Amino acid sequence: MLELNANAAPAAGADLIKDSTEATFMADVVEASRHVPVIVDFWAPWCGPCRQLTPAIEGAVRDARGAVKLVKINVDENQGIAGQLRVQSIPTVYAFWQGQPVDAFQGALPASEIKRFIERLIQTAGGEADGGLSEAIESAETMLSEGAAADAAQVFAAILQEDPANAASYGGLARAYLALGQTDEAAALIDNAPEGIAKSPELEAARAQLALARQAANAGPVNELRAAVEADPANQQARYDLAQALHASGDIAGAVDHLLESFRRDREWNDGAAKSQLFTIFEALKPNDPIALNGRRKLSSLIFA
Repeated sequence: MLELNANAAPAAGADLIKDSTEATFMADVVEASRHVPVIVDFWAPWCGPCRQLTPAIEGAVRDARGAVKLVKINVDENQGIAGQLRVQSIPTVYAFWQGQPVDAFQGALPASEIKRFIERLIQTAGGEADGGLSEAIESAETMLSEGAAADAAQVFAAILQEDPANAASYGGLARAYLALGQTDEAAALIDNAPEGIAKSPELEAARAQLALARQAANAGPVNELRAAVEADPANQQARYDLAQALHASGDIAGAVDHLLESFRRDREWNDGAAKSQLFTIFEALKPNDPIALNGRRKLSSLIFA
């Protein structure tokens, strides 16, 4: 089995802990806090207590495994936002949830007090004070859906340190690697999954996404393949290749439509390739995804017509 740790993913993205400015405060703090609680640390390079507090907060945020985020504001460079929030001395720390400040403190606190501050914030947001794994997984999934794949990978890896057979985190980490373009790492992770979860839905979904990612590397040009299909609608190979190219470009619904049409025309073509590819796409999607639900329904109607 692979050795997993919180450093398993590259540090790029850094949305879990990041520096912000007045220009990005709305996005980094106000908007972000509508999805996950955000702690804002107002500091300055010359502030001695800040040099003690900031590393302690960073450590506590990492320990929360994605249940909260940390944004750091240098007051020397961002006096406007500090003034708006009436920051009169530093360090000052605010906690934001749903776009509003919900808690705050001033001065350097011991680690135990920082931990309690974060626990209160997690409880305010409806999570568990102990940073339950389900909440951490949900936060990591949100990060992944919002494009912060590196941070999601860090959280999934941290969860696996505590629960090495957590199928949701294993699958999530593999999907995060795929989002980062690290296909080989995703493959190695899937291949080395514990036997007890190797056939779990989460790993099967990651395995399907891996297959699709490998196909995407060799996908042809959409326009040329579309023209070939329009010129000869009975060209099954061109239609199949077009479906792969559409999926690689992000048009999943278009890919499914062409594969369904291929299956309608000749379900046995190329040993049932269209049906097999449809199942791979459906497996890679979430079970309640509308494309998967509609696609499965249409495929069933064709099979039993």
